[in-house]
Amino acid sequence: MSNEAPSPATLAGPSPGSGVNGDVSRETRRKVVTASFIGNFVEWFDYAVYGYLAATISSVFFPEADRQAALLATFGVFAVSFFVRPLGGFVWGHIGDRLGRRKALSLSIVIMSVSTFCIALIPGYASIGMMAPVLLLLIRIVQGFSAAGEYAGASAFLVEYAPANKRGLYAAVVPASTAAGLLLGSLIAALLSTVLTPEELHEWGWRLPFLLAAPMGLIGRYIRTKLEDTPAFQALAAEDHTVKTPVLAMFRTYRKQLIIATGAVLLNAVGFYVILSYMPTYLSEELGFGAAESFLATTIALASYIGFIFLTGIASDRFGRKRMLITASLLFIVLTVPAFMLLDTGNFLVIVLVQILLGAMLTLNDGTLPSFLAELFPTRVRYTGFAVSFNLSNALFGGTAPFMATLLIGLTQSKVAPGWYLVAASIVSLVAVLFASETSRKPLRQE
Repeated sequence: MSNEAPSPATLAGPSPGSGVNGDVSRETRRKVVTASFIGNFVEWFDYAVYGYLAATISSVFFPEADRQAALLATFGVFAVSFFVRPLGGFVWGHIGDRLGRRKALSLSIVIMSVSTFCIALIPGYASIGMMAPVLLLLIRIVQGFSAAGEYAGASAFLVEYAPANKRGLYAAVVPASTAAGLLLGSLIAALLSTVLTPEELHEWGWRLPFLLAAPMGLIGRYIRTKLEDTPAFQALAAEDHTVKTPVLAMFRTYRKQLIIATGAVLLNAVGFYVILSYMPTYLSEELGFGAAESFLATTIALASYIGFIFLTGIASDRFGRKRMLITASLLFIVLTVPAFMLLDTGNFLVIVLVQILLGAMLTLNDGTLPSFLAELFPTRVRYTGFAVSFNLSNALFGGTAPFMATLLIGLTQSKVAPGWYLVAASIVSLVAVLFASETSRKPLRQE
């Protein structure tokens, strides 16, 4: 099974489009795919580096009298930054549905890159005391606000440009680019852990990935500003059918879709941050593996995840969004706890295989969810509906997942506790998706 992503040319054609998308050229679609991938990649590399370096960051920004307390505080800051994301969802949704997808995406990447760069400049707790974690928290809140518009906007952008029968494949670019950002973060963290001593990593090494944010963000913004807005949004704007207050329109007319979407996102929210972000810390802090081994295992799993994501996008176009999402939930309900038990065997090969399995299961949800959510809402509130549901679920359960996993292990003294948390999230997502209608074979709603 190949882990190589499809080329932009493969994504671009030759399948026919429909509606306002019918006359979009292959070259334009290639540019859209490339810009969406790179922009989302930059945003999520910036956002994910914090999770991969959590153990080091906890020792820099918090007193180390209690190691688990410092780690909890670090993940607490990680979680608090998510609480602003629903607000960001409202703001970015309004901009995206009122003024255009491109405008929202071009602005969000600048905010993310600047705030991430600023993390590298904060002095540690030893230098400025409690001001260090306070400044860290403030910058993480800005990051959370920026990230709130990225995933939803990129998904809506791709779905609205995609041929009718390839919307799942196109939308899969978003989680694939997210994983690619995580992959680079994992590789850099593994490299730093290998070539630097613990003292060097603590003193200055951890700052290096954050310094990359500024140049990467400028490249991403430049590419995005060279694109036109989507045909669907341009058609809406040309007829002056954009909504002045998309949030009110969403709550007034699309409450059912909003509830279903928020529930469906729950598995993605918890699974993504437990399996792809928290796992290196879990392996090193809870299971006693070395930092380099922990990052290597996660890096291998992420590489396979990217390939599985595109296969899931293709499968969701063929078999439907609902069937794929239900299958993902059922697999997590049955296999998650046994998988976490196998992680505790101490065998590195087993750990890598388990992480690949968990990642593959997660792609059944993650590779389907962007197209499902984008198709669930009509064009005039698509950005808002996606952003609010996605960020509300991530704020309540995604950002808190590393914190909850660490807390549950401490309370239960069981290393399998994060697995049960994933099972609970899977059950909620399953119930939500059962109430949804199939969206893959219907034209995008424009009203």
